[in-house]
Amino acid sequence: MGNERRCDTCVEDRFSNKMSEKTIFQKIIDRELSSEILYEDDDIICIKDKFPVMPIHLLLITKKVIPSLQKIEEKDYFLLSKITKKAQDLAKQFNIEDNYRLVTNVGEKSGQSIHHLHFHLLSAAKSETTLTKEG
Repeated sequence: MGNERRCDTCVEDRFSNKMSEKTIFQKIIDRELSSEILYEDDDIICIKDKFPVMPIHLLLITKKVIPSLQKIEEKDYFLLSKITKKAQDLAKQFNIEDNYRLVTNVGEKSGQSIHHLHFHLLSAAKSETTLTKEG
């Protein structure tokens, strides 16, 4: 992944966000847009990236709109624990516990195109586990 990499699920968000106050992730959370949801609770949601760059490419998204990791406030630090714990659970589920990256971009210069805190869980491994919503 080079510097040109953008969040492929929502490249158009940088344009549509100027016309709408909701990010594409908010629209997914509010069920205004469809997405393959793998996990959801009161604070976070995990979806499959619609344009994966690796065999396993998931997005872990805070439901609370926080523009980036740099803008997170102390009262919301618990969200980072929830996201990392869910990333560990998913890595175990897909048998990639020793073969994944958890990435967030901060600012447009780093490739951030959606100003809503999210992390990419990426692995080049081909998981034998089907990527489906947890039950």
